[in-house]
Amino acid sequence: MKSVYRFLVPIGAFVLSLGVVAPYVSANHSWGGYHFARTANPFTLKVADNVSPVWDSYLATTASDWSVSTVLDMMIVPGVANPKTCRATAGRVEVCNARYGNNGWLGIASIWANGTHITQGTVKLNDTYFNTAKYNTPAWKNMVMCQEVGHALGLDHQDENFANANLDTCMDYSNDPTSNQHPNSHDYDQLESIYQHLDTSTTLASSVSSNPSQAHEVGDAQSSWGREIRTSKDLKLSVFEKDMGNGEKIITHVFWAEEKNSNK
Repeated sequence: MKSVYRFLVPIGAFVLSLGVVAPYVSANHSWGGYHFARTANPFTLKVADNVSPVWDSYLATTASDWSVSTVLDMMIVPGVANPKTCRATAGRVEVCNARYGNNGWLGIASIWANGTHITQGTVKLNDTYFNTAKYNTPAWKNMVMCQEVGHALGLDHQDENFANANLDTCMDYSNDPTSNQHPNSHDYDQLESIYQHLDTSTTLASSVSSNPSQAHEVGDAQSSWGREIRTSKDLKLSVFEKDMGNGEKIITHVFWAEEKNSNK
């Protein structure tokens, strides 16, 4: 049976990696094989609420949306991170918002990976841009929140061309996110494929409350993200990778704001 937490929870956070390619429409949008290790399905992913009240409903919507999947449920738990730094916690995703500055990005999602297993993740939502007229809308907030959490689960984009017709999924880039605020059936099918096999161990947090990890924080500046391994042709998204040694990496997915693109 599905977890009773299914409709109580919201969100995720996260960073991604793949080779440098042009925008594409993907029939298989698994992201590099990254996934949380677990020994049974459905599994419960804890997403930690470090967001302000204006973001709570968007976090709840995202958690409820992704919990429709047959392989997972999301449970919202109290956050332990300072929203400004958003330090990761082992086995779960910390979700944060703050005024991170005019640094060009609307949202970033980072994952810590050991091989292909995600060990923890963070999502940052930049209120410096979300407080502007362009982005301070339910559609933009739902899409970016939903997409970054989707990355944390191991999903890539279905389409990376902003000019294409909307695919009615938050995993699709768009200049008008009105119909791209939630997952679609292809997203759920892809999650079933990614999590079809079971692991012999788990990277999921076993307790509701936990302490912040001592692992490297993901900063607000591009210089802290490592090397850029992928960017879209229109420069509206980028993926960075930081090698931490011993098979461990931090992968960060960056959703650039329009203001950044106009200055490139």
